[in-house]
Amino acid sequence: MMDPHNTDALVTTGWLAEHMGHPGLRIVDASYFVPGGVAPARDQFLDAHIPGAQFFDINAVADSSNPKEHAFPSADVFAARVGELGIGNGHRVIAYDHMGGACAAARVWFLFRAFGHPQVSVLSGGRSAWLAEKRPVETGAAPAAKRQRFQASKPLAEIRRRADMEDNIRQKAFQVLDARAAGRFAGTAPEPRPGMRGGHIPGSQNLPFLDLFDQSTMTFKPPAQLRAIFAAAGVDLNGPLTTTCGSGISACALALGAYLIGKIDVQIYDGSWLEWGSDASLPIETGNARS
Repeated sequence: MMDPHNTDALVTTGWLAEHMGHPGLRIVDASYFVPGGVAPARDQFLDAHIPGAQFFDINAVADSSNPKEHAFPSADVFAARVGELGIGNGHRVIAYDHMGGACAAARVWFLFRAFGHPQVSVLSGGRSAWLAEKRPVETGAAPAAKRQRFQASKPLAEIRRRADMEDNIRQKAFQVLDARAAGRFAGTAPEPRPGMRGGHIPGSQNLPFLDLFDQSTMTFKPPAQLRAIFAAAGVDLNGPLTTTCGSGISACALALGAYLIGKIDVQIYDGSWLEWGSDASLPIETGNARS
């Protein structure tokens, strides 16, 4: 029988199939496309989704007063939005997407944990694995969920703001790890969003988030490989670590990858390159990370 308080960060498709329909379980499709955003993800959900899933719109579970898309929400906003999805504090949440957790199930995992709800897991392999295994799907819009009361705690100190990142350039109090592709980090490849400068926050290291995944299955690589990958990127897992990316999504994939090998205190820079790269007053570096 399922333990709704099990806090494993990943679950398999077999596990989910076995526990499908358990009253303590809630499933959300957190797919997001870059470029494209929420709209194509909604279309994908209508085309086929895991039975019982609700669509988790990361742009709606967000601070609408912030011009940045999917800006980190307040506790009240988060509680209200997930309650509308039928999620209460007694439920275990399983989040999936079309990229094995990288876009944006890991973001949902991070959000729930930040608001004091550790009963959240990512479906290993995600939608692609579920479909490849010819498991059942539903089509069309999901029935409206019965609203639940969700009590969100004040967010833990897991979110870095722009001022924190600026101060850190001088103080070097924590490591900064950028999840974008190497070309975007170096400034040699274009950004997918218009008007963005190329390069990275001074002093950052680079670990493209896809390096954490087996490309044939979009599942996380084994722990020993993950440790080697973080080490090769110059990361000291014993020291403070903040991850960043394009808009705060794949930064959470790095945080989840680190969690899988015991690093449970990773923070993210929520503004990420969408904030930093669009502000000409902020310093940047180009080229490869410094050794």
